[in-house]
Amino acid sequence: MRRWILHVDQNSFYASCEQAEHPELRGKPLVVGGSEERRHGIVLARSLEAKRYGIVTAEALWQARNKCPDLIVRPANFRLYMKYSSLARRIYYDYTDLVEPFGPDEAWLDVTHSAYLNGGAEMIAQEISERIRSELGLSVSIGVSWNKVFAKFGSDYKKPDAITHINEDNYQQIVWQSPVRDLLYVGRATERKLHVLGIKTIGELANEPAETLLKCFGKVGGILQTFARGLDDSPVKAYDLESEGVNRIIKSYGNGLTAPHDISNPHDAKALIYMLSESVAQRLREGFVRARTISIGVRGNDLESYTRQTTLSMPTNSTSLVAEAAWQLLAANEALDDNHPLRSLSVRASDLSLISDPVQLSFWSDERVAARERLDNAIDDLRRRFGNTCIQRGIELYDDSLRQVDIKRDHVLHPVGFFYD
Repeated sequence: MRRWILHVDQNSFYASCEQAEHPELRGKPLVVGGSEERRHGIVLARSLEAKRYGIVTAEALWQARNKCPDLIVRPANFRLYMKYSSLARRIYYDYTDLVEPFGPDEAWLDVTHSAYLNGGAEMIAQEISERIRSELGLSVSIGVSWNKVFAKFGSDYKKPDAITHINEDNYQQIVWQSPVRDLLYVGRATERKLHVLGIKTIGELANEPAETLLKCFGKVGGILQTFARGLDDSPVKAYDLESEGVNRIIKSYGNGLTAPHDISNPHDAKALIYMLSESVAQRLREGFVRARTISIGVRGNDLESYTRQTTLSMPTNSTSLVAEAAWQLLAANEALDDNHPLRSLSVRASDLSLISDPVQLSFWSDERVAARERLDNAIDDLRRRFGNTCIQRGIELYDDSLRQVDIKRDHVLHPVGFFYD
């Protein structure tokens, strides 16, 4: 059976949520910005009206104000955005239970079976667009195709408030003529490498000899070529069915923070690593899971970034074990001095298993691990009663600027990976 996949992208999502919640802001240039006091003073999202002034995402708020003196700046309100994200998914579930979120403002929908009951995939796309507008006050762009990658391309192709159908008859004229950077998962670094090979368009990527891509990119080269050719057959996975009474399938837990100042010494770096790990491990315990893989994300003050990961001998949800693994990764890869300051860090735990799952025993370390977990559970109980900052580790107090940060509440990362099994 031929598949029908939609990709729904809510336009200018954060800014649109603010305007939907506060009608007096509609029609006015508005941006959602970070805290200037904590060095997060950049544009996170902009309304359609702000875009007309040339305001771009990630530029400094002072630059945005120079372009538009009457600019309205709203602080980020993630609870509000999650509310609208949930309301949008309730609409999607009226057409299919196969809904795969791709961040809070995007989702794939497999409407293969419901298309024949609702007048076709494009009719469903039109109904969703109209309902999002009338019921939520937001606008969406929707891509319709036979695979997830081209559906995503379609939602990006025309904005705002548009529906684009990418089919077997037009994909070579639309998709293949577009720059290779428009293909899902082709970032700046990959684009530069492809340009070195003389590959500038998605069509050129599709027709490049497979051996060349395999030699230059390994397995990823083959995956990208599959995407370019429209041969992606990955299913839409129902990660979020809470509204249907089914628990969410969580693949990882992560937290990140842009520090209030550049991190240029081991004490401050270790304090932030432990603070992030504390939150990640606490959420592991709340989810009744342990993690075997710990990874870090590092961004310097030059905005260059990288990730590193390690696999533990035994899965854990112990704060100290997560933190020790994350710290070892950072210390092995960073000089941590004035010549190599860091701007932001993140810690992630993945390769999860349930607490109830059997674990290979170790004669020497089991009691030590069990004692740490009992201590962490006691601390969790106090934090549930009195707040996350009622107990803090001494190492987290090295940096005064971080003492009042509730990192578990305010800095959770919610990515959804495309390559999950």
